Amino acid sequence: MKIFIAADHAGFAMKQYLLENFERNMVDLGTHSQESCDYPLFAQKLTDKMLNTKGSYGVLICNTGIGMTIAANRCRGIRAALCFNEKMAELSRRHNDANIIVFGSGIVNNKKALSCLRLFLDTEFESGRHSRRLHLIDSVNSMQQI
Repeated sequence: MKIFIAADHAGFAMKQYLLENFERNMVDLGTHSQESCDYPLFAQKLTDKMLNTKGSYGVLICNTGIGMTIAANRCRGIRAALCFNEKMAELSRRHNDANIIVFGSGIVNNKKALSCLRLFLDTEFESGRHSRRLHLIDSVNSMQQI
């Protein structure tokens, strides 16, 4: 399993914490400083890598997590979930088969993010009725009919 991680300037410190404290190797896609930068570029860099790496997962971080979530979810095949606690991290995988976890560094502390990341990656997708719902999300026509 390949895990990619990226952040903007506001998420840089949390990204570094996760890289230093998480037990598995992650591929660091930047940013590499706290100098102001544009989060959509890092979301795109991460989603591009994921779409070209079967079975991969991602971690995105910005100040609130909202911008990264919106940017990542613009990409078909990506299911980015903004998580503030362990329950959200677990259910985003179990029910939504999320492949990216997003943190707001101004909302969640480093230890909570680490705990959520571990749970996120260790939780399996339940499938069943949840698969039907994911197919509906992926279907452009179904979204126009709702």
